[in-house]
Amino acid sequence: MTDVAFSLNGSHVTLSDIPPTRTLLEWLREDRGLKGTKEGCNEGDCGACTVMVSDGEGSRALNACLLFLPQLNGKALHTVEGLSGPDGALHPVQQAMIDHHGSQCGFCTPGIVMSLATAHLEGARDHDDRLAGNLCRCTGYAPILRAAMAAESHPVPAWLADPGGNVPEPASVGSDAVQPESADDLAAWYLANPDATLVAGATDVGLWVTKALQHLGSVAFLGRCRDLQQISPVGGSLRIGAGVTIAALREALTASHSNFAEFLRRFASEQIRGAATIGGNIANGSPIGDTPPALIAMGARLHLRQGDARREIALEDFFLDYRKQDRRAGEFVEAVSIPASTPDLACYKLSKRFDQDISAVCGCFNITLEGSIVASARIAFGGMAGIPKRARAVEAALLGRPFTLETAHSALPAFASDFAPMSDMRASAAYRLEAAQALLLRHVHERLGTPVSVLELEAGA
Repeated sequence: MTDVAFSLNGSHVTLSDIPPTRTLLEWLREDRGLKGTKEGCNEGDCGACTVMVSDGEGSRALNACLLFLPQLNGKALHTVEGLSGPDGALHPVQQAMIDHHGSQCGFCTPGIVMSLATAHLEGARDHDDRLAGNLCRCTGYAPILRAAMAAESHPVPAWLADPGGNVPEPASVGSDAVQPESADDLAAWYLANPDATLVAGATDVGLWVTKALQHLGSVAFLGRCRDLQQISPVGGSLRIGAGVTIAALREALTASHSNFAEFLRRFASEQIRGAATIGGNIANGSPIGDTPPALIAMGARLHLRQGDARREIALEDFFLDYRKQDRRAGEFVEAVSIPASTPDLACYKLSKRFDQDISAVCGCFNITLEGSIVASARIAFGGMAGIPKRARAVEAALLGRPFTLETAHSALPAFASDFAPMSDMRASAAYRLEAAQALLLRHVHERLGTPVSVLELEAGA
């Protein structure tokens, strides 16, 4: 059991002796009687439970179904019930949704309004991206997008101008649910509690509770380890702390790693990117995680820590087998390092939907040319094996040869040497192998100047 203190719609709340893995959605609806936040998928896909969470770093739209209550410690929370003004005045987004007929059944509407209100607060105009994590089955998105654009010209209402300003001091937590203040604190505690569960964004671990109904035992919530949330230049590399969120990573790398940053646009949804961390995406060992293929293609180095002992390995060596990694008892991912720039990196994600979907195949190419000759090649794929994996035979087939479609076609048989993919609900083995081959051809076409993105192509007249 644990204690938590946070602000709810402007009022301080202190909770004592609560289960550390009780979700915010459960508490809001069952304990607090705030039924505006809806329960839909209960796994972070539909956005019906979206709320606004604020602190000194700003405000984020997050999924209440995947937030454990200790993750709110010392933060400010706004739900749809707290979006309007103290005199009942509607938020500009609420009024625009009415004016532009943005709601039919209304089940999805509270989450949509909270996503748009958070974007409005930040002055964001990328409405398609901001709404990618909000499923609406009956209204259709045209009137919702019209409402979002209509609200742009209205100022942030005074009552929401500083949503993170009224935040209580965080409560101290119990021995079975700690919130370490630094990586040093975490290292000491985790060495003594190696069977505990580490929770950063809970976008994966949350499903262990809500879907698999697991009891996690001792838990460490890492949100207060600020030293794990830094991106620092070190020599010719960038050291990225394990606690850096995907949203923060995307923003930080827009200039130096533009292709990777654009690729992260398709990492789940705004709500997930605001919570999920780079360390979590690596440490969970998923063969279809979005970031490992890109990081491996960049030649990333992984920094691991066990107590006071640290070691560094190539990221590609961390993944041993399906859900099995080179990680010792009490050892955790502290950071990952990538080159300071990667001008040749190109990443492609194939999924059934452009937004908010899991990869069937993900391919990343980091091919350097000297003139027209392939001087070096690092190619990595997700979804093609039980782990994220390099295509070493394909790399060898390209090295020293002209960078042409003819060379690419001659390298295609090498894929069968690198990969023996499986069939599952997302794709067949045959599709995956053919799709991976097609991604190499796609990359060559793109480097030679042919538009390949679905966002750049237009249907013929």
